[in-house]
Amino acid sequence: MSTESSASGASASPSAPAAGTLPEGGWRLEKDSMGEVRVPAQALWGAQTQRAVENFNFGGGPMPAAFVEALLHIKAAAARANEQLGLLEPALAQAIADSADALLADPRHPAHFPVEVFQTGSGTSSNMNANEVLATLAARRLGKPVSANDHVNFGQSSNDTVPSAIHVAAALQLERSLLPALAHLALALENKAPTLRQHVKTGRTHLMDAMPVRFDQVLGGWRAQVQQAINGLCALQPAVATLAQGGTAVGTGVNTHPEFAATLCTLLQKRTGIHFQPAAERFSLMGAQDTAVQLSGQLKATAVCLIKIANDLRWMNSGPLAGLAEIELPALQPGSSIMPGKVNPVIPEAVAMAGAQVIGNDAAITLAGQSGNFELNVMLPLVARNLLESQQLLAAAARSLADRAIAGFTVNEASLRAALSRNPVLVTALNPLVGYLKAAEIAKAAYKQDRPIIDVAEEMTDLSREKLQELLDPARLTEGGL
Repeated sequence: MSTESSASGASASPSAPAAGTLPEGGWRLEKDSMGEVRVPAQALWGAQTQRAVENFNFGGGPMPAAFVEALLHIKAAAARANEQLGLLEPALAQAIADSADALLADPRHPAHFPVEVFQTGSGTSSNMNANEVLATLAARRLGKPVSANDHVNFGQSSNDTVPSAIHVAAALQLERSLLPALAHLALALENKAPTLRQHVKTGRTHLMDAMPVRFDQVLGGWRAQVQQAINGLCALQPAVATLAQGGTAVGTGVNTHPEFAATLCTLLQKRTGIHFQPAAERFSLMGAQDTAVQLSGQLKATAVCLIKIANDLRWMNSGPLAGLAEIELPALQPGSSIMPGKVNPVIPEAVAMAGAQVIGNDAAITLAGQSGNFELNVMLPLVARNLLESQQLLAAAARSLADRAIAGFTVNEASLRAALSRNPVLVTALNPLVGYLKAAEIAKAAYKQDRPIIDVAEEMTDLSREKLQELLDPARLTEGGL
């Protein structure tokens, strides 16, 4: 770093100028292996970050904050690990780690990480962005130059650090955000179901009338879906918490201490509370992104689960006159700019769109996973962005469903009873006594005459009214059996 970029003993982090604008403080010159580069005078980054800012202008936005957070945790743990292994002076290691912690505590810190998603496929630019920013801040703390490559990046490569940051970020989001959100939704369904046990509705297959079901059974099915999603995600947690760190350039661990990876994982666990572990072999975690592809696949399955629940809610809420009108979702906002009084199922619609985005993200991650060429996958930033966005969307969707749809919807009992009383499929309960063909004849007659099935069955069989009332009781039919 230049003398100008490392001057001052202050530890504050000045706000970074927006990329592409003329900085208020003018420019300074920074140098890397390719020569000199003009960098905004107030920026904490150096030459390699600036080259990336100028080279990558695809409009994809910067790397996710969760990825940057994970990268900073790794850099702090790496500095401390190298200190413990006798490879960095204690004061230098502390300055780097303290600088990382200061950035993590500063809500403005994303401004210092301007490199966008569509960059070099290894994420080298983002890794160097972190190295340069931390070198600048550590130098200010120490009052002497700190090298982004030789000190902050000691024992590391972008090729093992970026895959590790993807795993750390994904593990943190799973633990802190997505799994709690899904558990919240499962609990909301569990709590709501018993309050609706008395409500029996027409079941539907192929969107056509079928045998009756209770509302608590419907919600129980949704809850089982959510729990299955939780179980699938939990099963992947150990793999997500396994890191490529220590593989350095190609997986062999050149230029790093043999105990570096294990020491770093122990320190990461202390920082985050998650049990990270070094990979037994790093080649697969660097040359491929199979764990990310698997996690994305489970996120897609979770999205499908939430879309199913959202669509069921939309259908049951349809109407209020020409639809099913079985439930009424909370009225959250006007539904039309031209039709007064119209209210739409906005939360289920938003959840369905979020789920569609997750499915799209999974398609991109699948393609990115195929870009493992020999010892390195070269679509790592895209994997990071899509994986973390999917988790964020699903966490928000699950909580919105729980709090703004499931918790507040009410049941239209009158509509349920009207539909059930005229449901010809109830005749299925008579199959064991009158046979399938006779039951079908009764059902067709009831439908054609637009009459309750019990009245038609009384005329077309020798069963008593009392026996038919028992056999055709919708609530009894939800219990199964003969």
